Amino acid sequence: MSTVLEPIELPGWAWEHAGVRQALRVRDIGAVFRHVQQYTGASQARIATAAGMTQARVNEIINGRREVSRLDVYERIAHGLRMPDGARHLLGLAAGGERCGDGAAYDLAAFPEVVRVYAAQSSAAQDIRNQTSEARELDVLAVRGLGLIGLNDSLLRTCLSRRTGGKGIRVRVALLDPESPVLARRAAEIGESAESLASGVCLAEARLRELTDVCDISVYRYRTLPTWRVIRTDATMFVGAFDTGWEGHESATYKVMETPQGPLFRGFRRMFEAVIDEAERTV
Repeated sequence: MSTVLEPIELPGWAWEHAGVRQALRVRDIGAVFRHVQQYTGASQARIATAAGMTQARVNEIINGRREVSRLDVYERIAHGLRMPDGARHLLGLAAGGERCGDGAAYDLAAFPEVVRVYAAQSSAAQDIRNQTSEARELDVLAVRGLGLIGLNDSLLRTCLSRRTGGKGIRVRVALLDPESPVLARRAAEIGESAESLASGVCLAEARLRELTDVCDISVYRYRTLPTWRVIRTDATMFVGAFDTGWEGHESATYKVMETPQGPLFRGFRRMFEAVIDEAERTV
């Protein structure tokens, strides 16, 4: 008779099943756990022990009430389920004991960073809120940011003051400098007056200043033409683009997660840090 202390080991062929491979590619851990139950008969308690979680957390994941986003949790799950290297790669993890040497080549399809694509920010809204509610850090690169964080009913504002006993989540927001020469160009791209766009940035900045009592927030003004719209919550990013004729929230939104060899997350994070380094802090 099996016990919760016994290791969980799927037959080799199970990791090659199309449903399992797809679940790993999109990091749907709830589906992975359901497949584990199907192929091994493991209880939620056994899965929890193997993955270093509580049974209640496993239940939430299986029933779609919680997602896994942290890289260290993926690693615990992979170790606890004794995933073979092929399955680990699909999940975005290095092979067991693997090290990257000079000249090594990787199939980037085996290291998926883009785990979801949404038609627009509105489609990703709940996912973004869920990620922000669990995050320790939040970075935002926007133009004026009113719909993201500047207004009472904006996407992120209600997620920031949930912690008690301190300043809570660390937030950095980069907004387009209302005095920058490129602001008029951006305003023309979206059919708005420069005065209106500049006023929106100033309003967002003033409203963000109000958050200094509820979270550790800093606000910056950058002066380059907006290209990427970025929301980073710890090891997860939601990335859209600014272009002629549309605003950032109208862009398709890519959910990008940090992986050991993936360049996208690292590149966007490096870009954000470069923007901050060249920007003027106002809050």
